[in-house]
Amino acid sequence: MSEEILVNVTPMETRVAVVENGATQDIHIERSASRGIVSNIYAGRISRVLPGMQAAFVDIGASRNAFLHVSDIIGGADVSERIADHLREGQAVTVQVTKDPLGSKGARVTAQLSVASRYLVYMPQTQHVGVSQRIHDAEERARLQEVLAGALEAEEMDEAGGFILRTAAEGAGPAEIAQDLRFLKRLWAAVSRRAAAAREPQLLYEDLPLHLRTVRDLARPGVERIRIDSRENYGALKGFCGEYMPEVADLLECYSGERPLFDIHGIEEDIQRALGRKVALKSGGYLVMDQTEAMTTIDVNTGSFVGRRNHEETVFKTNLEAATTLARQLRLRNLGGIIIVDFIDMRDAEHRRQVHRTLEKAMARDPARNKITGVSELGLVEMTRKRTRESLEQLLCEACPVCDGRGVLKTAETVCYEIFREIMRDARAYENDNLLVLAGQSVVDRLLDEESANVADLEAFIGKTISFRVEPEYSQEQFDIVLL
Repeated sequence: MSEEILVNVTPMETRVAVVENGATQDIHIERSASRGIVSNIYAGRISRVLPGMQAAFVDIGASRNAFLHVSDIIGGADVSERIADHLREGQAVTVQVTKDPLGSKGARVTAQLSVASRYLVYMPQTQHVGVSQRIHDAEERARLQEVLAGALEAEEMDEAGGFILRTAAEGAGPAEIAQDLRFLKRLWAAVSRRAAAAREPQLLYEDLPLHLRTVRDLARPGVERIRIDSRENYGALKGFCGEYMPEVADLLECYSGERPLFDIHGIEEDIQRALGRKVALKSGGYLVMDQTEAMTTIDVNTGSFVGRRNHEETVFKTNLEAATTLARQLRLRNLGGIIIVDFIDMRDAEHRRQVHRTLEKAMARDPARNKITGVSELGLVEMTRKRTRESLEQLLCEACPVCDGRGVLKTAETVCYEIFREIMRDARAYENDNLLVLAGQSVVDRLLDEESANVADLEAFIGKTISFRVEPEYSQEQFDIVLL
């Protein structure tokens, strides 16, 4: 599989696209004014304990308090554990962000800390040593554990904590693992010193900026090149790779062409399409994706695809294509939480099994942890996908100020009838002879045309003159009635 990483850097933001076989799979965006805080470590203070929720709010020096659940306290907690047994208000605590603030919610934090390098994740409060589940070869897993054990002994870090060998460690030798260990040892010592000296909520450790984090986390085996369109940041990447990841340095390429890097590879178009509600399938069918606060729903439709055989075959082929397409769209849009997929009904049990297997296979390539259930009694597929940062829509968009996020507007006819009712209320309440209606163009046009007879009848009924004026800045739902 051909895979490359494209990095677009401007003073305002950094954008990263992961492209597999010419198709955009992942989009990462980090803005200078609002960098994500996942993996950051803070010296915090408990501001409030919530026994009913088995959780606490933690002041980390941000605009909103972070949320810490009892299960995320050092060592974990079973259902019998009580938050009050572990924390009290005003207590100092060191926490790490696991989920960025989303909407009105503060960040989700854990007291089980970890720091990452190229090949390892260091967990100072545990003694567990594990290997990434994405390394499937049993011999390689055993080899890596032996290499790590030898490096720990050589670095005298036997009782230092727990480690996870990351996917990138596959094929790494003793020298690379030992180098990572030394780096993590120095890093954790620095974090510990800052934590001991902290007297108020503050940042102790900040993760790497996006362009460096991308190389550390995404430059896995199979990546053929990493193209970046900023000469300054290309130099920074070269230096970073030369010190920590020499095997990746040869993959770096500085792009200096006239056309923007994302335009050449069609990334800009993919981003625009990923913000749309409707996703076209090559067969002629389409998906309708609706993101809400509670869940994401995906509806599969055959559209113009009528097939060449029979209806059941048409449905089956559309559902198969939809399964692979929606898996890519979930990654591209970074949708998480509960996801409900309404495939087109299939009578054949074998067809249902094949569609389910296709979806599982497509989601297996997703780096975000996910879980897929079987088909429900209503014919729906339920799944979850881990959410750690804002979706593409939440990052790039805001609720429409005209419809307030509803996605629909009242019709001009509906607004006209609301105006009539308001005029009736005002006519009874105030003694005046004239009324002026201020409204948008489409509403005034309807009042003077289709509703003109109703306006005349209303004037005769209330005994007052009604006039109209267009307010260009008014939306279709806005209107005011002025007493003259």
